[in-house]
Amino acid sequence: MRSFLNINALQKSDVLNLVQRALALKSGVRPIKKDLTVANLFFENSTRTNSSFQMAENHLGLQKIIIDPQNSSMSKGESLTDTLKTLKAIGVDLVVVRHSMTNWYDQILTDSRHDMPQLVNAGDGSGQHPSQSLLDLVTIYEQFGHLENLKIRIIGDLAHSRVARSNAEILKKFGAQVSFSGPAQWQTTGFEQFGDFVAMDSDWDKLDVVMFLRVQHERITKTENQNFSAKKYHEQFGLNQSRYDHLKSDAIIMHPAPVNRDVEIADDLVEAPKSRIFEQMTNGVFARMAILEYTMEDHNATD
Repeated sequence: MRSFLNINALQKSDVLNLVQRALALKSGVRPIKKDLTVANLFFENSTRTNSSFQMAENHLGLQKIIIDPQNSSMSKGESLTDTLKTLKAIGVDLVVVRHSMTNWYDQILTDSRHDMPQLVNAGDGSGQHPSQSLLDLVTIYEQFGHLENLKIRIIGDLAHSRVARSNAEILKKFGAQVSFSGPAQWQTTGFEQFGDFVAMDSDWDKLDVVMFLRVQHERITKTENQNFSAKKYHEQFGLNQSRYDHLKSDAIIMHPAPVNRDVEIADDLVEAPKSRIFEQMTNGVFARMAILEYTMEDHNATD
């Protein structure tokens, strides 16, 4: 079984191959189509990731079966493991899963009593978001042609962001100089191994990439939500015109989206020339095509 669960578990060479493959697909290289069946199980709401995977599957000619997890047998108490075993038993080759449980795949991978479909992690709790990390690498690599020694700052709700965790680790692995900013109460342990927590405007004019994170109101406490001020947050940790103007001319702005306009980023800067937010979404389709091809390499091509 060749799955794609944690981008940081891959060799650097494999990750770089995926980045370059995604850019090749974007440039018009013909994808590898295979006669396989895929199911998407999204237990959390998603627009970009879900629709992006569906578009990638369409481009690869995959046959899809439609399952609504909220109306599946899991609502009757069936485990995720048994659901996946069932899908494999009826002929599903590949399953894309987004789940609120961090590391949902750990127990599944230890169960060797039955065959499982090949698995793609579309996000697990506050753990990993490997396909988002790949599309972010694609976007950065497309801009600069390399990742090493780039100065990259990740700003916002670090404690609840799987994007921040995935990206910080993989960027460090590729030699980027990563730093972090955001509210003190969301500066959780574990990030210090990848970079330093710094003041928001520290060395601002030296940054190559600024990644803003969504404030995850669904994950923070009720008290934090009650005390949250969008205006105050934007003043302290958001991208305003002054900060935008002080970035280098070739610096880029990124955000995994959805963007809370006038919170993380001023409304009129979401699509400013330095912004790559919607280009990230475009790159997401090609990154996910590359991921799906990667998981299917042990199957015979049909064309």
